[in-house]
Amino acid sequence: MSKFVYMFDEGHSGMKELLGGKGANLAEMTKIGLPVPFGFTISTEACNAYYQADKNIPPDVQDQILQSLRILEEKTGKVLGDPERPLLVSVRSGAVFSMPGMMDTVLNLGMNDETVEGMARLTNNPRFAYDSYRRFIQMFSNVVLDVDVFFFEQLLEETRELKGYASDPELTAEDWKEVIEGYKKIVKKHTRKAFPQDPKEQLFYSINAVFNSWNNQRAIIYRRLNKIPGHLGTAVNIQSMVFGNMGPDSGTGVAFTRNPSTGEHQLYGEYLINAQGEDVVAGIRTPQPIHTLKTEMPDVYQQFVETCHLLEQHYKDMQDIEFTVERGILFILQTRNGKRTAQAAITIAVDMVKEGVIEKKEALLRVDPDQLNQLLHRRIDENYQRTQLAKGLPASPGAATGEVTFEADEAELLAKDGKKVILVRPETTPDDIHGIVAAQAVLTSRGGMTSHAAVVARGMGKACICGCEAIKIDLRAREFYVGETVVRGGDVITIDGATGEIMLGEIPMIDPELSEEFQVLLRWADETRKLGVRTNADNPEDSRKAREFGAEGIGLCRTEHMFMDPVRVPIVQEMILAENYSERKEALAKLLPMQQGDFEGILEEMQGFPVTIRLLDPPLHEFMPDKEELIIETTRLQITSPGSAELKEKEQLLKKVRQLEEFNPMLGHRGCRLGMIHPEIYEMQAKAIFYAVARLAERGMAAKPEIMIPLVGHVNELKEMRKLVVDAANLVTEETGLNLTYSIGTMIEIPRAAITADQIAEEADFFSFGTNDLTQTTFGYSRDDAEGKFLQAYIENKILPENPFAVLDRDGVGKLVETGVQLGRKTKPQLKTGICGEHGGEKSSIEFCYQAGLDYVSCSPYRVPIARLAAAQATIRYEDRAGERALQVL
Repeated sequence: MSKFVYMFDEGHSGMKELLGGKGANLAEMTKIGLPVPFGFTISTEACNAYYQADKNIPPDVQDQILQSLRILEEKTGKVLGDPERPLLVSVRSGAVFSMPGMMDTVLNLGMNDETVEGMARLTNNPRFAYDSYRRFIQMFSNVVLDVDVFFFEQLLEETRELKGYASDPELTAEDWKEVIEGYKKIVKKHTRKAFPQDPKEQLFYSINAVFNSWNNQRAIIYRRLNKIPGHLGTAVNIQSMVFGNMGPDSGTGVAFTRNPSTGEHQLYGEYLINAQGEDVVAGIRTPQPIHTLKTEMPDVYQQFVETCHLLEQHYKDMQDIEFTVERGILFILQTRNGKRTAQAAITIAVDMVKEGVIEKKEALLRVDPDQLNQLLHRRIDENYQRTQLAKGLPASPGAATGEVTFEADEAELLAKDGKKVILVRPETTPDDIHGIVAAQAVLTSRGGMTSHAAVVARGMGKACICGCEAIKIDLRAREFYVGETVVRGGDVITIDGATGEIMLGEIPMIDPELSEEFQVLLRWADETRKLGVRTNADNPEDSRKAREFGAEGIGLCRTEHMFMDPVRVPIVQEMILAENYSERKEALAKLLPMQQGDFEGILEEMQGFPVTIRLLDPPLHEFMPDKEELIIETTRLQITSPGSAELKEKEQLLKKVRQLEEFNPMLGHRGCRLGMIHPEIYEMQAKAIFYAVARLAERGMAAKPEIMIPLVGHVNELKEMRKLVVDAANLVTEETGLNLTYSIGTMIEIPRAAITADQIAEEADFFSFGTNDLTQTTFGYSRDDAEGKFLQAYIENKILPENPFAVLDRDGVGKLVETGVQLGRKTKPQLKTGICGEHGGEKSSIEFCYQAGLDYVSCSPYRVPIARLAAAQATIRYEDRAGERALQVL
C-alpha cells in the first residue's frame, strides 16, 4: 500500500514535492530540534488521489490519516473531541511552491460545545476558550461551509458597538458566548444545518476544503501568474494548536530574517499580543513592529533572534517565519524562503556572498530576472515638492499613478480598457488577486507589512501601502477621505511604496539608477555568462541608455522608425508618390543626409561596438495616410469643392494608397522584396550608413556597422542585395579614400530561410533570428489578431503552455532556430548568430538561445540588465546539467 501520510519526524526538507514546502520545512525544523508543535502531513499524492476519486478521500488515505491522528494524540497526551483533555489542530495547505494566502486554512479544529468548556476549565481562561471557539466557527463556516465571512464580521461589529468596545480583546467570555450563539444561527440560516459538532467530521470536511482550494479561482490565477504547474496538487498539514490569544503573555507574529523590501540585514516583522496568526496576515488589526517584543518579552525575543539566525544559516537564505508565543513559550509554526522585492533580492544575494554564506554562482541564481523590472522603471522625481495627503506603511517599493477604484472586479475591467488604476481597500483578501494583478498599485487602510496585500504586491513587483489609518474608506459611496479632503472613485492619485506617501494627482517621475549591489551582481553575471547581450535601439537616446545598462552593441536598429518622424513623412510620401525613377531619386536625396545623421548619432553612442542596421522592412503603405480618412475627406471635397486643386491632390493620393494596399501586408511587398523592386531605396540607406562611418572615421572614431537585409527567403534575394550594399560601400570608399569595415547579413524570419540556411550562409556574414515574425510565419498567426481574439483562451485552456510571442516556442520556432544555426555553420563555421525579437529579453528564451549556440541576444534597453543576468543563469544551469550528465556517464 502506498504511503500518503507522514508524521513530522518522518520527513525532511528534500521531500518538498511530496510534503509541499510547508510540510517539508516543518519536518526539517522538527529534525533540527526547533520548538515545532507536532503533527503530520497528508502528501500531494493524496491530493491527486482525491481528484482521481472524483473529489473523495480514498479509504486507504482515510485510514492513514486516522492512524496518524492516534500517534499525534499519544505524542501530545490529548484526544480530538475529548472534553477533559481536548486536542485542537490547525489544518493548513502546503503547496510545493509557496502560494501565500491562495488556499484555505482552518484553525482551532476540534472545538465544539463540550470541548470549549473543557478548554475553559483546563486553561482557567474562559474568555480565551470562547474566543477560540467563535474563531473556529467563523473560519470553518467560511472555508468549509461557504458562508460569507461578512455575516460574521457584521454581527461582531454590531456586538462591539452595542457594548461600547473599541477592539475584540475587550469582549468577555460571556460576550463571546453571545457571539457564538449568533454565529450558529447564521450557519443554520445559510446552510439549513446545525454547525457540525463531531471533530472527526470537522477534520475530514476541512481536509476536503483544502484539497478543493487547490483549484479555486485565486489559486489558479496565482499559478498562472507565477507559472506553477497545475498537476502538482497541495499537501495538507495537520498540526497541534498553540495559542497566541491566551492573554498578555501570549501573542503571534510573522518575521523575516532580513528586510524583504530593502534587503537590510536586520530582523523585520510584526506581532500582535493576545492574538492568533490569522489576525496578523489578514490585516484585521494593525500589529506592532517585532523589535518592540524585546521590551515586552525579552527572553522570548532573544530566543527568537537566535532561532532566526539558525534557520537562515541552515537554509542559506532569508527566511519568512511564523511564530506563536503561548504563555511565554515560543513555538515556530512555519519557515520558508521569504518573498522579497528585486532590490532586496539583489542586496541579500550580494551580502550573503560577502558573509561567506553562499558562492557567487548561487547568488546569481537567487535573483529572478523578471523581478528586475521593478528596478528598471521610473520613480517619483526627488526634486518635486510633494504635498502629502496621507502616509501609511511602505509595504512594497515603487511609485504609481492611477485612477482610484475600490473593487477588484472594477480594477480588472478598467485595466482591460487601458486605464491605469490604483486599488484602494480597507484590506485585501485572496479573492482580490485579479484586481491586484490589474492595478498599478495597492493601498489599504488596515493591515501591516506582512498582510496579504503587502506580500502579494511585493511578489508582483507592485507598489503597495498598507495600514494607512489616516484614510477613511466608504465602500458604498465609493470614496475615501482624509480630514476634509474627499477622494472619489475615478480621481487620480499617486503613491510611493518606498515612503508610504499618498499624493493627489499625477506626479513627475524620473529614470531609474542601478544600485551599487545591482552593479556588483551584474559584474558577476558578466564574468559568468558566455552569451553576448545587445540592445534594440533606433535613436541615440535609446542607444545611450542601453550602454548605461551594459549593452555590448545594437542587435537591431529599425530604420523605418526614422522614416516615421513627422518632419520626414512628407518627404517619404514624396518618394512613394514619385511617378518615375528620377523623381524618386530626388526625394531620396533629401532623405539621405537625414539618415546619415541618424546613423552617425547611433554609431557614435556605441563607441565601436557592433551596430546591426536593418534596411527598410515595412510595406510602403504604412507611411501613407489612412485610406478610410482619405475617402471621407475626398467625398467631402467632391461635395464642397468639386473643381479644387486640393480635391485633385487628394484623389491622386487615394489612388496611390489603393495601389499600395495589400490583402496580407505581413507577407506582402516588404523587406528585401521592397529592395528588389526599388533598389534605389536600399542604395540610399547603404550610402547613408557608409557616409556616417566615414564621417566618424575622420573624427577618429571607430564604427562597426552590420547591414541586415530583412525577410530573405531565397539565397538569390540576399545575393542581389549584398551586391547592392557592396557597390555602395565601394562608391563611398572611392569618394572618401577611407577603407570601410562592415559586414552584411540577414534576418532569418520565415521558415524557408531557416531550412535553407546552408545556402543563404554563402552570402551572409551573420544571421539574426527575428523571432517575432518567425513565430507568426511558423504558427500561421497574425500576432495582433491572435492576441486579441483567441490566444489567451488557448493559454487558459492549456492548448498552448505560453504565449509564443512572449516565450519562445522551443518545439516549433526553436527547432527552426536550431536548424538555421546548424546549417549556417555547416557552410561557415564562424558564422555569427543572434536573436533580435522580443524573446531576446525573456529568461526562458535566453536559456534556449544559449543552448542553441547563439552568440548573442538583443532586447530593449530596459531589459538589458535582465538579459545579462538571465544569460549568466543559463550558463550556470547548462554547465551544471552537462557536468551531471558527464558524471552519470562515468
